Amino acid sequence: MKKLISIALVFSAALLSACNSEKQEGAAKQVEQKTYSWKLVTSWPKNFPGLGTAPERFAKIVDEMSDGRLKVKVFGAGELVPALQVFDAVSQGTAEMGHSGAYYWKGKTPAAQFFTSVPFGLTAQEINGWIYHGGGLELWQEVYAPFNVIPLAGGNTGVQMAGWFNKEINSLDDLKGLKMRIPGLGGEVLSRAGGTPVNLPGGELFTSLQTGAIDATEWVGPYNDLAFGLYKAAKFYYYPGWHEPGSMMEFTVNKKAYDALPKDLQAIVATAAKAINVDMLSEYTARNNAALTDLVEKHNVDVRKLPDDVLAELKKLSDEVLVEVAAKDPMTKKVYDAYKAYRDKVVNYHQISEQAYINARGD
Repeated sequence: MKKLISIALVFSAALLSACNSEKQEGAAKQVEQKTYSWKLVTSWPKNFPGLGTAPERFAKIVDEMSDGRLKVKVFGAGELVPALQVFDAVSQGTAEMGHSGAYYWKGKTPAAQFFTSVPFGLTAQEINGWIYHGGGLELWQEVYAPFNVIPLAGGNTGVQMAGWFNKEINSLDDLKGLKMRIPGLGGEVLSRAGGTPVNLPGGELFTSLQTGAIDATEWVGPYNDLAFGLYKAAKFYYYPGWHEPGSMMEFTVNKKAYDALPKDLQAIVATAAKAINVDMLSEYTARNNAALTDLVEKHNVDVRKLPDDVLAELKKLSDEVLVEVAAKDPMTKKVYDAYKAYRDKVVNYHQISEQAYINARGD
């Protein structure tokens, strides 16, 4: 009898231990399954092709990868904050995330411009190499750290178009007095050439160009420019986009919100951003072709190449502007030096690889 009682006690103890263990595991799972709701503000009209749909795709990927534990609600420009206040909203915690272009924040930190695009600078492939494997991301994080913001690459448009003009550009003199929507360092170069750069969000471009508030505008390329109907407001469509040869978009993340996430959700945010960075470039590469055909064949757009001597003079002015901008601020100088060192090396290699192949392929 004593032996049976002993066995029963041992069995009961084991059963209680198993129950307690299951309760503890259940409690741990409940902690792990805590859900988070984030707001993501953008500088683009809601669901605008490419730029606007990218953050929507990001939100969907994060939801699926996290099994619903991290929900991200996307707000288009003006829905929660104005298009050009995305950085402030993320920095201050009004929204946990943003999607925009770093060159819009040059007034806060001039170094930010190097993380979107630099005139005659890196292509999309080259800037991805710099960000992911050339020390660019670490520098970017250092630039944004004082603002409580974490940057992530968030897409690329590839080489853009030079823009829409209502007059022919035959020499650098034709840029004098020209009021043009062009952001970042490209705007600085236009100013040096005698023009007047204007920084406007995408949603205001068509009306500004149509009413004559501006004389010319650049936006992105055929895919987005067709969607905005810019062909209705300007006659000439010039290429190449010397000012934005590989414009990288950015996801910005409020550091406090990011640090509050468990490690696996942090990894999901970073991985989803990288997926969008690749996906956007792929989309623009595929869509620009058909859009350009529509512009030319359906809307009779006059597509022209900027004269070689104009491009050469713009390149000279760009080099001067970059040196002067870097000299004004220690952080910008640090970024510029690193950017230039990487650019020089990658250009040397691409002359015998990418560029040599494209030249050999011809039409």
